[in-house]
Amino acid sequence: MSNRSLRLSWRGDLFYFFKFSKEMFLLNPWKKFLIATLATASIFSLSHAEAAYTLNDEVKHPTPALLAASQIGVLKYENPNFDSYMDKDAIVILSFGTTYKETREKTIEATAQAIQNAHKNVKVAVAFTSHIVIDHIKENEGKCDYMTPEQTLDQLKKEGYTRIALVSLDVIPGMEYNYCTGVFNAYKDQFKKMTCSTPLMYWQGQEDQPDDVLEAMKAMEFPKKSKGTATLVLAHGTPNPSNAYYSVMQAKVRDELNRDDIYIYTVEGWPSLEDVIPKLKAQKYKLINLMPLMMVAGDHANNDMAGDEDDSHASILKANGFNVKPILKGIGEYKSIRNLYVDRANEAWDALVK
Repeated sequence: MSNRSLRLSWRGDLFYFFKFSKEMFLLNPWKKFLIATLATASIFSLSHAEAAYTLNDEVKHPTPALLAASQIGVLKYENPNFDSYMDKDAIVILSFGTTYKETREKTIEATAQAIQNAHKNVKVAVAFTSHIVIDHIKENEGKCDYMTPEQTLDQLKKEGYTRIALVSLDVIPGMEYNYCTGVFNAYKDQFKKMTCSTPLMYWQGQEDQPDDVLEAMKAMEFPKKSKGTATLVLAHGTPNPSNAYYSVMQAKVRDELNRDDIYIYTVEGWPSLEDVIPKLKAQKYKLINLMPLMMVAGDHANNDMAGDEDDSHASILKANGFNVKPILKGIGEYKSIRNLYVDRANEAWDALVK
């Protein structure tokens, strides 16, 4: 059960629809999002676990665009056309996936098992958002038990499931998480009820929201602080504006955890290794720990980060005079991180069944 709460604020055009004062928000966690017409309220509602807000009383007829702009936190949709259907529930876990079988078992499958343990009598399915990963598993392992999210939902619909909680194993709400919300929006009206969780890090602690970023940073198993040693933590990076989350992570580990020896960097975003190396030299570090901030220790961790090729991060750091120690563990191997994903799944589940 989750009691995480939020406070909602808007700027720009939406400022005129959502009064920017606490008195104008209904902070009742058990009420639905809309106060518009009953017809509209029966079609769409929004929730972050047990937390939700009403629109300002002055908004009598919110438009679909306004409602879409208001989507935040755990998503929830109820289809009034299926009210008479019996409840048959399933949890669908969405992960990018990996072709590395060993890390897949230690991370994705271990996290799915932890979620299953928290919902013993509920069907739990795992779907991979990477179609290429699915094809590679089929080619290299002879078979693949994973389907795409769309194929998984089509199958569950055939089997008579009517209520679905989508659970994302993404780290931040970036492009991959957009796939999850895209699946939610594409399939929500095919079921009686559907919810979609937030990723590992979503809320940042402002406006009395939970601090997912600090929570996740505390759950990471960073090497102990040691003189002359820095720890570089490799995130994926994204062209999506959510790349800014990495700056928030950096601030949290520095200011809240007092770890000025930890540097968040990315393989496909900002900051890059080239941005970090001058800082390492300025602090005269001798040994560099390398570890991934990704669910699995897959291709990026094994090759881009720790590979033997001249352009790997380990090789570049060695060429710059550093000793390097790779730590090839996906964050899904950490029980404390798996527990956070169980929390996210519980929030989506609570929104589904209440």
